[in-house]
Amino acid sequence: MSRSAFLSQTAPDCPASLIAQAATGPAPRVAIARAGAELPMVAAKDATEAGIMTPIFVGEADAIHAEAEKLNWDISAFALHNTEGEADSANTAAALCGADEADVLMKGHLHTDMFMKGVLTRDNGLRTTSRLVHVFHITPPGRDEPLLISDAAVNVTPDIKTRQACTQAVVDLARARGIERPKVAFLSATESAIPSVPSSMEAQELCNWAKSEIDGAEFSGPLAMDLILSQDAVATKGLTNDPVAGQADCIVVPDIVSGNAIFKSLVYMGGGCAGGVVMGAKVPVLLTSRADPPAARMASAALAAILTRN
Repeated sequence: MSRSAFLSQTAPDCPASLIAQAATGPAPRVAIARAGAELPMVAAKDATEAGIMTPIFVGEADAIHAEAEKLNWDISAFALHNTEGEADSANTAAALCGADEADVLMKGHLHTDMFMKGVLTRDNGLRTTSRLVHVFHITPPGRDEPLLISDAAVNVTPDIKTRQACTQAVVDLARARGIERPKVAFLSATESAIPSVPSSMEAQELCNWAKSEIDGAEFSGPLAMDLILSQDAVATKGLTNDPVAGQADCIVVPDIVSGNAIFKSLVYMGGGCAGGVVMGAKVPVLLTSRADPPAARMASAALAAILTRN
């Protein structure tokens, strides 16, 4: 059997309701670091035409104009900052956000470490007292209800304090999306806190902390993945009184490996549309990947637009 048989052939689709919500207010100004390449320019054009982005192009001017010409896109009405190389573009785009001249920072054609260095450099004005955490917003084909996952992209082995920040971030994003009382699950491999599974003990600690520190949400953990998503598993294991089990809106994962595996399984096997945003900086940060399809890039831009109004 070909391993590709496990992969979904469904093309991801950005929910219309997500774009509609993002378009209800002014389109945010998005500083695109090193914009002069096909993928960031196509994403910018799509989001601009959808009314959820006002692009600010940062990078080599010749390359930006060349890509715009390929798309038959007149960008003369938009700001353009001519820079040379990755470091210059990352710092310039980040500094625009730090100076309140842009509302969102977006990664273009440059390495992630260089882009994030621009975010973290204090002189650029994006650092806050909050930890930086990444949240994925994943929707299955043909549905609007998201599943939020943190952190599957930035924090490799997050400590308890960082996972507390992840918990607050998923609650904040869920509320921004219109989920009035988010249901948050803390992932482990078991529904019981046992010392031989450290993530289960930490999940219980996080759950207790969240119940005492965050109002207006439901929390449960530890929970294994079947008990997070499956009502049948919940009924079989007798957790029917748990307010989160089988109906979670958000998952806080113990490490980047488990989060990344879940996210990619939902995308590549389930055909899900996964938008993502880094929270905790002065502005929302879009950490796009070369592998992201257009629907995912649109979803990410929409999330950032929504967050600028919350």
